Amino acid sequence: MTRNITLYIEKDYAALSQKAAMIFAQNVKFAPTAAYGFATGSTPEGMYEKTVQMHESGEIDFSKLTAFNLDEYYPISGDNPKSYKYFMATKLFDSIGLSPERRNIPDGESKDPKAECFAYEEKINACGGIELQVLGLGNNGHIGFNEPADIFTGATSYVQLSENTIQSNSRFFDKPGDVPRHAITMGIHSIMMAKRIMMLVSGEAKAGILRDALLGPITPLVPASALQLHRDVIVVADKAAATHL
Repeated sequence: MTRNITLYIEKDYAALSQKAAMIFAQNVKFAPTAAYGFATGSTPEGMYEKTVQMHESGEIDFSKLTAFNLDEYYPISGDNPKSYKYFMATKLFDSIGLSPERRNIPDGESKDPKAECFAYEEKINACGGIELQVLGLGNNGHIGFNEPADIFTGATSYVQLSENTIQSNSRFFDKPGDVPRHAITMGIHSIMMAKRIMMLVSGEAKAGILRDALLGPITPLVPASALQLHRDVIVVADKAAATHL
């Protein structure tokens, strides 16, 4: 393991979620008005649940941070229950008292998705960059919707989803044909510009790709391998996901 990566191996998903929430909360206590990057999907859901509990207990105030979502499907309306805007609102933002003006999510209804990418990147820069970026890890090594490719992506981009990702995400939809084929996502460069990165990984199915991401060659064929070059990465994995490390 490289010296820039701190690895926490927790006994199970509940412990992983608790650890991640604690790390996030400590960062917010240190920088309560900073910008934070959030991921969607099943893995960070437990962390968000624990974060809401901290808010409800009065342990910490999350209402002054500025949120930037990692990605959003395209095209999709923000009030669609399958959208990431809806996910973040119902799983976290509404419950921690984060006002709408502090929530930034790529516009899945933009008439010009490429212009939306540029505008989103400008918003991140205007906030002084992201203090802590939360990530999950895709089965094929993607982070955000940055799929395996010949080169690493740069800034926020309009991308086509791989069949692997479409099939993986189809569990959230009624059928695979309902999954949008495109998305707007922070690029690898955008993610790498965050001051700190925290990647959450759960389950034996992710064990092989987690090993490749952390210990394998740095290659755009495994987009998460770029994290080996970042100055401050935290990986929180459960025992099942860490079996090949």
